[in-house]
Formats: sequence, C-alpha cells, structure tokens
Amino acid sequence: MFLKDLLENLQYEHITGDVHKEIKELVYDSRKVTPGSLFVCISGTRLDAHDFIPEVIEKGATAIVVEKDVSAFKNTFQNVTIIKVSSSRKALALLSCAYFKHPASQLITIGITGTKGKTTTSYLVQSILERAGKKVGVIGTIGAVIAGEKVKTANTTPESFELQKLFRQMVDAGCEYCVMEVSSQGLKMDRVAGFTFDIGIFTNFSADHIGPGEHETMEEYLYCKSLLFQQCKVGCINIDDKNYVGAIENHTCEIKTFGMDPKADLRASNLEYIRENGGLGVRFEVSGSLMNRTITTWTPGKFSVYNSLTALIIGKLLEIPEEIMVKALMETQVKGRVEIIPVSDRFTILIDYAHNAASVESLLTTIREYKPNRIVCVYGGGGNRSKLRRYDMGELCGKMADLSILTTDNPRDEEVSAINEDIKIGLAKNNGAYIEIEDRTEAIHYSLDHAMDGDVIILLGKGHETYQEIKGKKYYYCEREVVEEYRDKLRNLK
Repeated sequence: MFLKDLLENLQYEHITGDVHKEIKELVYDSRKVTPGSLFVCISGTRLDAHDFIPEVIEKGATAIVVEKDVSAFKNTFQNVTIIKVSSSRKALALLSCAYFKHPASQLITIGITGTKGKTTTSYLVQSILERAGKKVGVIGTIGAVIAGEKVKTANTTPESFELQKLFRQMVDAGCEYCVMEVSSQGLKMDRVAGFTFDIGIFTNFSADHIGPGEHETMEEYLYCKSLLFQQCKVGCINIDDKNYVGAIENHTCEIKTFGMDPKADLRASNLEYIRENGGLGVRFEVSGSLMNRTITTWTPGKFSVYNSLTALIIGKLLEIPEEIMVKALMETQVKGRVEIIPVSDRFTILIDYAHNAASVESLLTTIREYKPNRIVCVYGGGGNRSKLRRYDMGELCGKMADLSILTTDNPRDEEVSAINEDIKIGLAKNNGAYIEIEDRTEAIHYSLDHAMDGDVIILLGKGHETYQEIKGKKYYYCEREVVEEYRDKLRNLK
C-alpha cells in the first residue's frame, strides 16, 4: 500500500516528507520494525515509543507517526516521512482500518459494554446467530473465535491493529457478524476508533476498574462507556440500571430499551425460579413492542434474565426467528459463567469465574434464592494480588455459604497456605465453617463425595481458565474435566 492511501481518513497536524512511498508493514512495536515499515509512536505507561525513533529508522522504517515534538531526532530523519498527529492511538486505529481495507464495513458489528454480563451475552448472541445458520466471530475476555477457530488475544478489547486484523480474518473466513466485548479501557484508548458499530449494548454499571492505569473516578469510567453510543447506529440500554442516563449522555444513535421497567421496549416479568434434575433455571414472561412470549433459561438468577433480554433484543433487531432464539436460550451454557455440570439429580455443582467481592456476593445471593440445603464453596485466592480481595472473599463466603473448602487457585509466587491464611481472616469475621485441602482436584472430589441432597456446590475463581499458574509456570488444569472424569469414575464403580 502507499502511504497516501493509508492517510485517507487521518486528521494530522502536519507532514514532513514524501507521502507517495510504498508501505510494507504497519507497526507500533519497535521490535517488529522491518524495512519499509510505517511506525506509530505510542506513549505508554511504562515505555514511550518516541524514544525509539533512532532505532526504528536504523531498522528501515520509512515513515513515522508521532504525537510529540521530535525535533531532537531531526538529524536522523533523512528520507523518513514524519506525520504529526494529536493522538497516536487514534491514528493507529484509523491507519489500521485502512491497512486492512476497512473489514468492519463488511461485517454486522455488535459491541457490548457494561461492568458485568459482557462475556455471557456475547456467547448467547453467538449461539442464536449460529443456530440461525450465520457465520459468526466473537472477541472478548476468553479470546477470539473466528468461524469456530479459537485465537488468543491479550486484552478483552484488543489493540486497534489486532482488532482490525481479527475483523479481516473474520471477513476472509466468511463471517457475516462480529459480536465483541467493548471494555471501557478499549473505548478510552481508541482501540475501536475508525468504524461504526451496527448495534451497541449497555448491560449495567457498578464499581470496578478504578485505580492506577485504569480509571481515576467512577464518573470517568461511566463516561468512557458512554462513548460507545456515539459510535453505533442503534443503542440497546438496560433501563433498570440507574446509570443508564449517564451511559447515553450525548448519544448519537437510535435508542432501544430492555429491562423490567414497564416502559422498556422489551421487558421481563413474572420471574419463576426453577430447580429440576440438579439444574437451576428461571422462567419469565417477555412483553413489549418487540416480542410477547414465555422464555426459559437453564442458567440461574435474575442476572440471567437480563443476559437473556440483551440477547433477545439483539436478535429481534437482526430479525432472527423467535423460535431459534427461544431454543438457544434454553440450551446454551457459557463455559465458566454459572456453568452447571450434570452430575447428580440430588445436588447441583457449578463453575463460575467470580473472584472478587462484588461478583461473589451477586452469585451467592442468586443461589440463595433457590433455597439450597447448603451452599458449599470451593476456592482459593490469586497469588501476587491484593490481600483485601482474599479477606473479602472469606468474609462473604463465611456469611453467605455453609462451608468453604480452601484450596489452590493461581498461587503464582506465593505459598497456597499463606494465601489461605488471609482468607481465614475474613472467614473469622462471621465464624465461617471451613476445611483446607490444598490440592484443588482433591478438594473437588471431597465436595462431590460429601454432597448432601439439595446442596449447591460452587467452584469459584477459575471459570473458563484451563491452567494453574505456579512459580512462574502455567500448568494445564480444567475444572470441568476434573468434575466430569470423577463423575464418570463414580458411575462406573456403581
């Protein structure tokens, strides 16, 4: 491609040098520069790529995008074109769109933002679309899936270059749709700049991601989420969340609403919590201007109703037949997100990624609504992480669960016993009952061997992860497989 073509939609302050030269690679990592590269200088929190200008020129970069004064390096420029912009991150996004030939324009793009529910909702929508015979790409916390093939990603919302590359791979694989999680960080850092989403979603908003390198305040956190609704054609909003007004402030899109509020375009009512054959679910009525019928989903709780409503309103906007959506919601489970593993009709065992106070409290509150005989939580704590999280986990489980089985999570460089001592401090605040079994597999086996009729056993913290991180190494570990293998072993012994 020629530099002038890549610059087609880029607003720049000034250019020094030739714009008619051929560009062989678009790069923002100085280690990846090769002859003929266009290098974009990103000012990061740890490193500033402007400092590497002499190095990238020596490696053969023929054009450089900067957002700072680089006159100190002018003696090294020679035949290098310098493009000065106000924001290198936004420039990278716009350049990436052009570099990959605007693949988002060839997809129907659905962006989901919110504190909770993004991952589950994205996979529900994927399931609905695939059941309707559509080819779908998904991008989010668990990575990316392109027409059934998994691709690893570094962030929930990848850097703009990687994002546009994924879009291009989806188009080349024949995908018609992309469903993606859009994090507040992704919006703040212009990772999704340069294209317009067909549908934007606001699930909910609560305290999270406040601190160094993330958001300074809750107001800034909400503002960043609101940016999605200045970059989509239709915005679907959870009207029950009191923060929705802030989320759609300055919106430029058409607004549709969902929730339990009578004013919602798609609303749920008459919730009925159901428990059958070891499974937990909820049945509810959907009504409003978009749809009228009964829905059953075999994931528990009120938050599952909201996830279902989100998927339904997207499906209606995409004109997916109702029967396909109803069946998908009844049969789809998202790995590691309140995922029930069929083991016994006598008790329920589920896996969930919850690993902080807010998510654990929400989950345990939901399970309590099913009036279990006991709630048994199997969990540990992450090493090299805040001790406050461990105290909070212990305090909540001591208050809301009947038994904690303390075990290994991702201890990293810490000792499991030391992590569990911190959890015990929290447990002691409510005299929470606990036992310790350091090996996680043995702890899971113990929970199954000692399950009572009506119990709900919750494996907390690992969720979709398929590893344990110990002393700098990641070892393969899949809780689902542990449960299923032990279940099959017990059945064969009978």
